[in-house]
Amino acid sequence: MYKTVIGLEFHCEMKSHTKVFSNAINGYSKLSNEYVRPIDMAFPGTLPVVNKTCVKKAIEMAMILNCKIPEYMEFDRKHYFYPDLPKGYQLTQFFNPVGVNGKITIDVNGHEKEVLIHDIHLEEDAASLDHYYDTSNIDYNRAGVPLLELVTEPCLYSAEEAICFLETIRSIYQYTDISDCDTKKGQIRADVNVSIMDEDSSVFGTKVEVKNVNSFDAIRQTIEYEIKRQTELKETGRYDEVIQETRRWDDETKTTVHMRNKADAVDYKYFTEPNIPKYRITESLKEEIRKSIPLLAGERKDKYINEYHLSEYDANVLVKSKKISDYFEECLSLGSDAKSACNWITTKVLSEVNKEDEITIDDVYVRPNMLSELIDLIDKKKITNNQGKEVFAKMISDHLTPKEIVKKYNMEVLEDDNLIDSFIEEVVNENEKAITDYHNGRTNMLDYLVGQVMKKSKGKANPVMVKEKMIEKIK
Repeated sequence: MYKTVIGLEFHCEMKSHTKVFSNAINGYSKLSNEYVRPIDMAFPGTLPVVNKTCVKKAIEMAMILNCKIPEYMEFDRKHYFYPDLPKGYQLTQFFNPVGVNGKITIDVNGHEKEVLIHDIHLEEDAASLDHYYDTSNIDYNRAGVPLLELVTEPCLYSAEEAICFLETIRSIYQYTDISDCDTKKGQIRADVNVSIMDEDSSVFGTKVEVKNVNSFDAIRQTIEYEIKRQTELKETGRYDEVIQETRRWDDETKTTVHMRNKADAVDYKYFTEPNIPKYRITESLKEEIRKSIPLLAGERKDKYINEYHLSEYDANVLVKSKKISDYFEECLSLGSDAKSACNWITTKVLSEVNKEDEITIDDVYVRPNMLSELIDLIDKKKITNNQGKEVFAKMISDHLTPKEIVKKYNMEVLEDDNLIDSFIEEVVNENEKAITDYHNGRTNMLDYLVGQVMKKSKGKANPVMVKEKMIEKIK
């Protein structure tokens, strides 16, 4: 039997107004080379200026990962053939990363696992290349975009653990507003390092790196494929064919493909960036950043369970996405009952989100203030629960508020004593056997009789009022 050992290098583009070392806009554009400044093109005489927002966010992430933070912030040059960086090297952190020796606990199917963090560092992204049959085009919009790279120790032992870890990190990035982690815009990607070893051995196998895998599904498939490939080579006596190399994931063939032999760190020829003076990370700055860290998904989950008495399942659904959790929080701030808001969000609102792949909760017409208005109408007995479901559907189709829907379709609950009494009288006269059965112990007949009244009122009668009156009538 063999043991799989996995290490991850997770790259994430950060949110900021400008790029990490230039004043070019840090934004997504389908127009090539729109967000470019002279320094992004390495024009002579240009000098990098560090984006303070990016520095603060990098320190914040290092704190969350329980890393040791250095006394000084400094940067290095990584000399490596970058066809998509004009200056021919990348500004990164090698000798003194913003965070080292961290750890974080993740949940893997109900079991806690501690993941060790080697380091997290701040760097610049490269431009993007589009390859065609006889040419390659380059888009410099991405050159200089702030990038956080998180490097784990080789302490993950399955694809499932790797994905749970990445989902946890993505959640932190989103809750802290460090990044949207939007795969459609290429904001996240990972280098996946996989090796296998004899189960009773203490010696790691040969590490294979798969470069720039850009979706969690592809990362899972990459790990599973490499485990299978390396295991088959080992079992057939060809493990010497597993070499230290860099491969890529081919999404069409669902295989990894050799790119080049893996270079060691010494081959990158790192040296300290001379144009960015190092500067001190003061205790006051760290304290300022520490106080700004918001409640993360796990903390919100505990709050929802312990304070609002939601089930663990519902709490997990709400905190899985920050946008969904924020939607729920806004409903609460408007006075909605937690359980009612949760029920409507996890059923009706999310059913709208799940209808299409490309939409989020932000795209649903029913906003938190509108959902709170709907819940309030039900709580105040202005409409029934069933009518509430109808109102929600019409809000989506008609693009109107709950009160506008109720007025337009004359849906307000009927509480006219005389009219309800007349409906009850009719039902009693038409259902003598049901009343006899009720008196003989079949108490469920009461619900049947109330249902008949609701039918006559076309669902508009106040059901609580109807039940009370019916009990009084047939006792």
